[in-house]
Amino acid sequence: MTNESQHHASACTAVVGLQWGDEGKGKIVDLLSPSFDAIVRYNGGANAGHSVVVAGERYALHLVPSGILYPGKLSIIGNGVVVDPEVLIRELDGLGSRGVDTTGLVLSSRAHVVMPYHKAEDELRERLLVQAGNIPTAGEATAAAPSQAIGTTKRGIGPCYADKAHRATAVRVEDLLRIDVLSRRLRHICALKNAYLSAMGGEKTYTPDELIAWAEPMGRRLASAIKDTTYLLHDHLAAGKRVLFEGANAALLDVDHGTHPFVTSSSTTALGIPSGTGVPGTRIGNVIGVVKAYSTRVGNGPMPTEQINAIGEGIRQRGREYGTTTGRPRRVGWLDLVAVRYAGMLNGVSSLAVMLLDVLSGIDELRVCTAYRLVNSGGVGAVVTGRFPPDADVLGTVEPVYETVPGFAEDITGVRRRADLPSAARRYLELIERGVGVRVSHISVGPDRAQTIIEA
Repeated sequence: MTNESQHHASACTAVVGLQWGDEGKGKIVDLLSPSFDAIVRYNGGANAGHSVVVAGERYALHLVPSGILYPGKLSIIGNGVVVDPEVLIRELDGLGSRGVDTTGLVLSSRAHVVMPYHKAEDELRERLLVQAGNIPTAGEATAAAPSQAIGTTKRGIGPCYADKAHRATAVRVEDLLRIDVLSRRLRHICALKNAYLSAMGGEKTYTPDELIAWAEPMGRRLASAIKDTTYLLHDHLAAGKRVLFEGANAALLDVDHGTHPFVTSSSTTALGIPSGTGVPGTRIGNVIGVVKAYSTRVGNGPMPTEQINAIGEGIRQRGREYGTTTGRPRRVGWLDLVAVRYAGMLNGVSSLAVMLLDVLSGIDELRVCTAYRLVNSGGVGAVVTGRFPPDADVLGTVEPVYETVPGFAEDITGVRRRADLPSAARRYLELIERGVGVRVSHISVGPDRAQTIIEA
């Protein structure tokens, strides 16, 4: 690699989640932001939530990149994001009311807009999928009759991405500034959507006039932030500036590589950065994979290490495992290194950030899944594998193979050096490093920005 290409690669870093989301990516982005000129979201929508705690004050971010908490930094929403303008404006207003300067926000003109009918479609689809599985509610699925519902947040994310692929029914952010173009487009969109939603059992119909009345004021409000972010990012890189990419959702929810079909609708890994921002992957020199010290998941889909018992409930309570976006209780389980190793491979991670290690304090024995046991289709014999099957039907049948290690009882929230952690906590981190094959660079021992051990 030439000196010039090394410089290019070092200019960009990505922070990605290696589980099913909620790993604490926002905190790591917040810690790294002072060293970068621009922080960029490249996928997902308002279904993702990042929590950042600064000086004891908690900020919940859904569309706005975490770098917004640093004045003078550009916080860019890239073209790969689907944007609900109502949520975005509400989030900006909320930040502004708390004294946060939001003038650094930049919104890609090529990002797609979550329209009101997308949310209606999302809810209708989930309802029909539940009915198809003959399940009263998605949360009451059983092994005998598993729910067919994906378990979405019903925020219109999937239908918006579907329209992006359909093209003719898509609305982009730039259309909010071209009301004449949007008005013409909505005439055929409304005809198609009304027929489609009616066939799904929907009662609400949409007219171009009401959607224009909804969109036009939001376009005016966001106009100063809307730019061609692809050229903006390339201009930044050409000027020698540094860019931090912030992933939403997480690797195991990736539309191509996650636990299909219980995934989100975008490319959540570092592989999604080029398409979601226009910046080539060759410019990314460092990828930090964020992983909880245990596993959580929201919504339906297999989770081999899930603990529906006192251990799981205890971790949920200590870790405050409730969705930033939905408030839903998260499913909780032991750390699954098979899944994390797979996600690390996909993302090409350079190092790991292990989050919420403090939550495990007080548990006598810790279990870590290091392999899966696969029973063959005939039900005779079993194969043990270290490979992750990204297919819900297969993953739902595996049995986790655990390694049990001693826990630790000490309060570690005040520790600021890895060497000062209890020996059992250090051994737990070493087990993760061996299992993934990557060093741990960051260790979170509490929710606040300051409660982080950083290893050079």
